[in-house]
Amino acid sequence: MSSDDVSRRAFMRTAGGATAAAGAATATAGTAAAQEEQPVWPSGASGGNLGSYQDARGESEVTVQVGAGDSGLAFDPTLLWVDTGTTITFEWTGNGGSHNVQTVDGGGPAGLDSGQAVGEEGATYEFEATEEAAGITHYHCVPHTAVGMHGGLAVGGDIETESTGGGGGSNAVFVPQGARALGVATFIAMVSTLGLAFVFMKYGGTITQEE
Repeated sequence: MSSDDVSRRAFMRTAGGATAAAGAATATAGTAAAQEEQPVWPSGASGGNLGSYQDARGESEVTVQVGAGDSGLAFDPTLLWVDTGTTITFEWTGNGGSHNVQTVDGGGPAGLDSGQAVGEEGATYEFEATEEAAGITHYHCVPHTAVGMHGGLAVGGDIETESTGGGGGSNAVFVPQGARALGVATFIAMVSTLGLAFVFMKYGGTITQEE
């Protein structure tokens, strides 16, 4: 067996180990993401159209699109978690007809009420998440409540939570920024390792002979 063959096999073992380690890191990140804690949403809120989720704690302002999705019959994010003191701006997309934002009867502490339904693009309704709004609130668009235009708002830190991987009421999938970044970095590392392996296998012997 030539020294080139030995070197190539050693390199491939190293590359294989690096790829396996990268894959394990990605799997770990995925598991962490799958087990991310979310508020325990009322079923009516978690079953809302689109089903997107945003943890906006730490932000002083956040925007929710009214009339989101392909049909314009959703709130985006559908489920939102903020700190007390956060200003939430509901902004109309102009899609799906006329909408409003209103807390479902008995749906929670936040008194959301944008008034009459409007369909004008760019219309806004601002709501400040005060201490009185702390907790979880289920809200909807009154004209489109029957077709699933519902949303959920969690305010403050004293919120009951559950793991999204535990089969809770929410179908939303939340992937933390850290996990996404690790996944991207891992993919780049895997591609780079395999690329080096290809170059070594194709040109390794030629380079050695020339030297």
